[in-house]
Amino acid sequence: MSPAPVIIAIDGRSGAGKTTLAVELAARLRAHHKVSLFHLEDIYPGWNGLAAGVERYVSTVLTPLSRGEAATWVSWDWENHYDGGARVTLPAEIVIVEGVGAAAAGARPFLAAAIWADSPDDVRKTRALERDGATYAPYWDQWAAQEEEWLAADDVPRHAEVRVLNRADGSAVVDLLNLLPYLPALAPVLAPELSARRGLRLKAERLDRTPDAPALFRSLYSGSASAVWLDSSNAAAAAATASGATGREEAATAAERSRFTIMADNSGSFGQEVTHRSGESLISAGSATVRVAGPFFRLLDSVWGRRAVRAPDGYPGQFTLGWLGCLGYELKRETGGSDVPAHTPDAALIFAGRAVVLDHHDGTTWLLALEAPDADGWLAAARRAVDDACADAAGEVAAEVGGSTGVVLSPAPAFYSRDTGTAYRKKIAASQHEIAEGNTYEVCLTTTLAARVPANTLDPWGIYLALRRRNPAPFASFLRLGALTVASTSPERFLKIASDGGMRAEPIKGTRRRAADPAEDERLRTDLATSLKDRAENIMIVDLLRNDLSHFAVPGTVTVSRLCAIESYATVHQMVSTIDARLLPGSSRAEAVAACFPAGSMTGAPKISTMAILDRLEDGPRGVYSGAIGYFSLNGATDLAVAIRTLVISDEGDGTAELSLGVGGAITADSIPDEEYEEIRTKAYGVLSTLGSAFPED
Repeated sequence: MSPAPVIIAIDGRSGAGKTTLAVELAARLRAHHKVSLFHLEDIYPGWNGLAAGVERYVSTVLTPLSRGEAATWVSWDWENHYDGGARVTLPAEIVIVEGVGAAAAGARPFLAAAIWADSPDDVRKTRALERDGATYAPYWDQWAAQEEEWLAADDVPRHAEVRVLNRADGSAVVDLLNLLPYLPALAPVLAPELSARRGLRLKAERLDRTPDAPALFRSLYSGSASAVWLDSSNAAAAAATASGATGREEAATAAERSRFTIMADNSGSFGQEVTHRSGESLISAGSATVRVAGPFFRLLDSVWGRRAVRAPDGYPGQFTLGWLGCLGYELKRETGGSDVPAHTPDAALIFAGRAVVLDHHDGTTWLLALEAPDADGWLAAARRAVDDACADAAGEVAAEVGGSTGVVLSPAPAFYSRDTGTAYRKKIAASQHEIAEGNTYEVCLTTTLAARVPANTLDPWGIYLALRRRNPAPFASFLRLGALTVASTSPERFLKIASDGGMRAEPIKGTRRRAADPAEDERLRTDLATSLKDRAENIMIVDLLRNDLSHFAVPGTVTVSRLCAIESYATVHQMVSTIDARLLPGSSRAEAVAACFPAGSMTGAPKISTMAILDRLEDGPRGVYSGAIGYFSLNGATDLAVAIRTLVISDEGDGTAELSLGVGGAITADSIPDEEYEEIRTKAYGVLSTLGSAFPED
């Protein structure tokens, strides 16, 4: 007897390329492992023998192999249409079995992974007949009917952990090897392959010029199904603040937040995408997709937090390629909150093996790419795109993307609210009742505005450009992630962890509108700065975040470097505080993020009990709103914004799209319902007015 092998099944209809895929996978794995290969076509008892062949395979092959014993089985003589001789398949570290029925229900208990190979029907028939010629041709329909009958009773594709579109161009096996180590059952045995995936080298080029950012993003990523733009859209305003007469501290803060712009997609050798919903992650790489059960933050811990690359010499940024995207509020199920399903994904991220980073402070552009056969080609193309965007900045494209601060939608979307004004005010009263009962100190009560429109009337790119012109923000972002688009002008940092372990949170609590008249505008700013209620709200959240950070901080390093400072943006004044700490060496960075999630400024205090109150009061999910947007870098750094001032667009696949905008505010014992309701109208104004829409009336 030998140790029980790890058994991988490759299943799929006839002609899906299972044999070639199995042979290629075995060849790749043999670099580090002993691999045995079994073909089900050798055991089917004739052209009517699919069901019987699967039974023989389970009983005479899988059962002994799973115990580490040699499998002795009877082959089929296809020329004489009768049983052939006895054969032996020896156990190995990895056993790959391929054929129709390899991952059938009876086989699945023995398998570490089931792979379902797909190919278009016409391609499958052509491929199968080219391989087996006249032998198979008379039996194609007969065998196909058995396959359909079997799949009607046993939905193997649904149970398979991995699905691959086998184009027979050699890419499928590469994509599989990128994804198989994600499966917990395979991760230990595929440790050498996982190490190779982590042994990354970074190529970088510095260009001493700053292109027009919208023009560059459009040039590089307009054709990408998934792309992310983390956009410091108020870089110019931050530079003006730094050179103006405002306080030195405010100037330094504005400059730090707005220094870098990052843009990337998931193309190229290393490109991947993950979508997480209710405890299950779908991870895609090229033609393959793997399904992994388990918490999102556990998955994040397995792919991020270790220093996999070094920053290039002279590079001042923290992002050195990695994962970018958004985390939805409903991930709170993993951090002490209850399980509430959402319409949008709980997390949607891309892995970027190449990216462009604009340094607005130095006026430079950095091109970053992991070493790969296609890296040099991409660097050359990106260099040309930067040159073109620099030229365009003074020409027609700049005029085109500059434009007005609104978009023309005909008709303008008619938003409805989950809560009428009366209902929202009643929920404020209910929140204050919970406070009076001692169940919470502060409740960040939210509601959702939504509209359904024909998808062909929407231009998400144009909407975002108008939003960033109307309301530039340090943590603005545009995310196109398949059917999900996120257009955010967030001013609030949720959490930053630098590669050296420095941590920072910057909660916002307290808002006033901007006024066109300078005197009135200054009065509003002063009113916010002197408001005892707003200061109390802010300080409560500061205390909550000090506690969140302390779970993974070096004792004694949690400090409040700014308390209740006032920052002014295009449409609002905000009250902001800054909490700093230092990550405890050896701590899991993913767990440190989870300890702070969701942002305390979007829950209230204490966090866990208040989230339970919010679930009862809000009566619906928040989705992307109140979650986080940003990156998880290969050097262990992360910088995440709170997903506020954020329009979410979901393509429903039926010709319509849903627009969603979350708004809310902190409720305390001193809150005045009419003023709180006016505050959410103020917060919604920037997005709604850009679309030509109005806040829904009762």
